[in-house]
Amino acid sequence: MPEPTVQRLPAEAGRASLGVVARSLLFNVAFWVWTGILALAALPLLPLPRRAMQAMGRFWGQSIDALARTVVGLSYEVRGRERIPREPAIFAIKHQSAWETMIVHSLLDDPAIALKRELTLIPLFGWYLLRAGMIRIDRGAGARALRSLVDGARRALGRGSSVVMFPEGTRVAPGRRRAYQPGIAALYLQLERPVVPVALNSGMYWSRRSFLKRPGRIVVEFLEPIEPGLDRRSFMAELERRLEGASERLLAEAVWQFEHRPRGPA
Repeated sequence: MPEPTVQRLPAEAGRASLGVVARSLLFNVAFWVWTGILALAALPLLPLPRRAMQAMGRFWGQSIDALARTVVGLSYEVRGRERIPREPAIFAIKHQSAWETMIVHSLLDDPAIALKRELTLIPLFGWYLLRAGMIRIDRGAGARALRSLVDGARRALGRGSSVVMFPEGTRVAPGRRRAYQPGIAALYLQLERPVVPVALNSGMYWSRRSFLKRPGRIVVEFLEPIEPGLDRRSFMAELERRLEGASERLLAEAVWQFEHRPRGPA
């Protein structure tokens, strides 16, 4: 699939003032120091029930959010919470940044995130992911990977957790597209649960593979659920139509916010 720029970004988006660079540096140092402290502090939680590790994940995300608001001036808002089903469901979240992986515990109660196996091999961090009930996927295992994804998601839904998946499989820069992976269709077809698309524009402020964090307001929007009953082709087309269309709209909103932000000294 080609990767056109859907929404032209401001030329200034590639540049950063000295203030943004300084605040980003301060934030990144504080982020890693605080994350390291919590990683050690969470060790006694390993023998406790799974919910204890979920609570720690939520606390970590909330503390990083508070740090971003204070140091960077980066906040977020959530739209469409009324569209979240009352029963556990499958959430297909647009993936532009590491930000959404940290904030997901504040968006949903007891989420089970489908993630690559390599993350679970990281000392301490990987232990916590598995203890919290995340779904491990070995992306090099072919058909077995899909079976393990579906089995893990079925167990998560059975205990009352909602399943979170990033259908693109990796972070994709704002304004670009990547083919959706087959795992989300497998969950939809085999588990017969609603799939809730979740659009966002986090990549405009918290770029992938960049230490820069820009001030502004990230928007996360829950869209109308896709109810069970579609065939695979129709489901994938509808998911992409909803998710990409809403993400383009939120990207345009972020561009407008960027272009109309107050101008101060560099």
